[in-house]
Amino acid sequence: MPLTSSIFEGGHPPMLAKLAYRAATELSPRLAAKAAHLWVYKGMLAVRSYQARLARKEIYPPFMFVALTNTCNLRCHGCWVEKEGEAFHLPPGDLDNIIRSGKRRSAHYYTLLGGEPFMHKGIWDIFKRHKDCYFQAITNGMLFTEKNADRVAEAGNVTPLISIDGLQANNDLRRGDGVHESALEGMARLKNRGVIFGTACTITRQNLNEVLCDSYLEDMIRRGCMYIWYYFYRPVGEEPHPEYCLSQDDLVEARRRMVALRHKHPIIIIDTYWTAEGEAFCPAAMGMGFHIGPRGSIEICPPLSFATDTVRDNGGDLVKTISGSRYLREFKDFVSCRTKGCVILEKPQELHDWIKGHGARDYSTRDAFGELNSIKPRHSQHLPGREIPESSWLYWFLKKNVFFGMGAL
Repeated sequence: MPLTSSIFEGGHPPMLAKLAYRAATELSPRLAAKAAHLWVYKGMLAVRSYQARLARKEIYPPFMFVALTNTCNLRCHGCWVEKEGEAFHLPPGDLDNIIRSGKRRSAHYYTLLGGEPFMHKGIWDIFKRHKDCYFQAITNGMLFTEKNADRVAEAGNVTPLISIDGLQANNDLRRGDGVHESALEGMARLKNRGVIFGTACTITRQNLNEVLCDSYLEDMIRRGCMYIWYYFYRPVGEEPHPEYCLSQDDLVEARRRMVALRHKHPIIIIDTYWTAEGEAFCPAAMGMGFHIGPRGSIEICPPLSFATDTVRDNGGDLVKTISGSRYLREFKDFVSCRTKGCVILEKPQELHDWIKGHGARDYSTRDAFGELNSIKPRHSQHLPGREIPESSWLYWFLKKNVFFGMGAL
């Protein structure tokens, strides 16, 4: 890997300099300083602590995904969260215990999910009670009124990650009429306050060309996004819509475009699919981040709403519960002998049988076992012989030290 690769494109100034200029001129200095300390610096410390735990055979992760509620104001195609049945909200006491347990293991970064996390009445108290932590809230962006945008800026320790899947037609096809416009209005309010926010973009066969191109990133930059987090569509939930899934060639093209675009645009482009060398990996299989559902279930990853353990087991001793979980511990071995990629896509029936064999309970309130067993096997990010390494020294460094795999790979 030649670390001397040029970061100049067409004679323009280096992308890194333009990104630094954006941060200096668009962000609140107070919010930028908090993010640098709580998100980046403490995140790196969390991974170092995680590596030490691995040496002791302890699997407590450096990051945690926490679903605050299953309620939502949208009904998106391909969503794995059940919203029509009983509403569940993670109790404040359980949430406090999760965060305090993590802090004892140097984990200060939490991704909050839903449903729609800002529909959880206690979310603002979370930010206030844990000012030494940094939170990423994955949201549809529709609840960022002027008042709520003020509250985000005041808290200072949260970065909204707003889900937008391309231009209006493709986005609203999955999420509903008017959602795209409403999300952009929320982004504008956050930008006006110097808030650090990003956009989460699910790549489908229908939108690949429009979301992985210069014009789309330029538009997101104009709207104030400091980072974009790409996900691949997975056909899960009651309405899986497999026609949205990417083919093997689509996946290779998506990787090629990400690597090329990273040289050109002053916006951080994140994926959790490939290492700096271009090798596929699964963060859940590595134990880098588990998912806690709104009923307290400790799950392998967000789309798999199955668990053998809850946050209330062992008297609420989360460290003991996670470290002692055969289900969580053995998932790595199950995946590693089958793929480096996403086992949900590649081996859904084997995964179904493995989860059943461990006696896991379905916490979805649907027939998630039946849904998983009915998925047709597909390609994932594991593309042997077609790997594309990072060609930017900046992203080579970031992949190794700042976001997944943060030095743990």
